Amino acid sequence: MDSLFALVADPAAWAALVTLIVMEIVLGIDNLIFISILSNRLPEAQRARAQRIGLLLALVMRLLLLSTIAWITKLTAVAFTLFNHGFSWRDLILVGGGLFLVWKATTEIRQHMIPDDELAAKTSSTVQLTVAAAIGQIILLDLVFSVDSIITAVGMTEHLPIMFVAVIVSIMVMLFAAQPLARFIDRNPTIVMLALSFLLVIGMTLIADGFGSHVPKAYIYAAMAFSAFVEAMNMLARRAKTKRLASSEE
Repeated sequence: MDSLFALVADPAAWAALVTLIVMEIVLGIDNLIFISILSNRLPEAQRARAQRIGLLLALVMRLLLLSTIAWITKLTAVAFTLFNHGFSWRDLILVGGGLFLVWKATTEIRQHMIPDDELAAKTSSTVQLTVAAAIGQIILLDLVFSVDSIITAVGMTEHLPIMFVAVIVSIMVMLFAAQPLARFIDRNPTIVMLALSFLLVIGMTLIADGFGSHVPKAYIYAAMAFSAFVEAMNMLARRAKTKRLASSEE
């Protein structure tokens, strides 16, 4: 108890908490985009439920991983060597998650490029995405991001309470942001392709990281932010053009 009071009174602990919360939220953007795109594949009445359940289970999983922090940190130890490169279990998790993300993004991009009549014929003969399947995929991908973010968090602070608070706050932010983001993506089809492209890049980054080629996250997020800015300008331009056409017709 005394240690908790000491943390509360320590400005450095508060600085570490704020930094960690921001980092967790930024790292959660990838996950949030994936959740938004995946939930939009569900019937509208089930989307919010899938988002909430998926994120709450993700919170439970992250807290459980934090409680086994000693085991998590061992995942960075080299498990085996292949082609003169040492692979840890963390590397394998990142490669597996990256491959899954690349496959999922590629599949979604392909489906968005299929003409509507072909897509209707194709989906009529296949099983539609269920809430359970969506939640399962959300948890699978969140496991990858959770391991990576927790290992990063360990490098930023040694205080477990700070990590717990940061994870809880970041998931709460994602819970509030998931539905508005999903609605925004659903209303703007061009954003879907941009978001899927982001996921494709993130998947490739995870694979590269797993093979020892670390790509600074700042570069990825800067490119994402610039692309989003350009698309926002395009959306404003299209909206202005639509208004001009509507006013000219009147």
